[in-house]
Amino acid sequence: MAINYDQIMSLASLGVEVAYSDRDVMLYALGVGFGRDPLNARELRYVYENDLQTLPTFATVIGFGHSVLARSGINWFKAVHGEQRLMLEKPLPPEGVVICDERVVGAIDKRERGAIIVLEKVIREKSSGDKLCTMGATVFARGDGGFGGPRDGAPVPHDLPERAPDLAVECDTRPDQALLYALSGDRNPLHRDPDFARLAGFDRPILHGLCTYGTACRAVIAGVCDGDARRIAGFDARFSAPVFPGETIVTEMWVDGAVVSFRSKVKERNSLVLNNGKCTLR
Repeated sequence: MAINYDQIMSLASLGVEVAYSDRDVMLYALGVGFGRDPLNARELRYVYENDLQTLPTFATVIGFGHSVLARSGINWFKAVHGEQRLMLEKPLPPEGVVICDERVVGAIDKRERGAIIVLEKVIREKSSGDKLCTMGATVFARGDGGFGGPRDGAPVPHDLPERAPDLAVECDTRPDQALLYALSGDRNPLHRDPDFARLAGFDRPILHGLCTYGTACRAVIAGVCDGDARRIAGFDARFSAPVFPGETIVTEMWVDGAVVSFRSKVKERNSLVLNNGKCTLR
């Protein structure tokens, strides 16, 4: 079924109430690799309820599964998560009840190359009404071009500096990383079922893209933020290629004042998996 431009641009999911606990916050942190060294105080603060901090990228799993794109009519077998953006008004609390509003804010027609669907999600505290964060996501629907929508208007990726990186941080992933990360909400069998992964063209399950995204945030926190995630006000990246659980993600960074540009590669294959990264510091 072809995309109907007016219909997809009207899609919204408003007022979705979501409660999360410190257990959810700690489980997510474990899912993106925190706590490998249980004696590391800089990481313990994300996986132990004593003075618990919430990772900024935890926002991506709050209310997971309520996406408006379920009603979009796009061909999911040819759709990929292309970009993820995050802007935080203040650090996320370690537990709470929030209200989520999500809507489609763009549908760009690339004709034979497919369609670009742009989503926006705002999360607010229920008790105060204060905005916690705004997220943006870009989906490349490669089988859905030619619906007559505008050809321009997609988000412009962040340009990386041309000089050599200022630093790089290696983060391991475990062979069972996708099984653990899936417990935070995304139970797509592509990431856990070997038979399903082979049907999709992979010889084994691949890591969730948002787990790679969270792992890159883990690297920036370690390399630039002295272990303090509260310094992060924004975190954007473009997905380039999959990671297989058990591989090592190397995140290269360029520090220019309050902007940390970054990209991530898989060490074992020298494959670029995240690109055009931009972390904004407070």
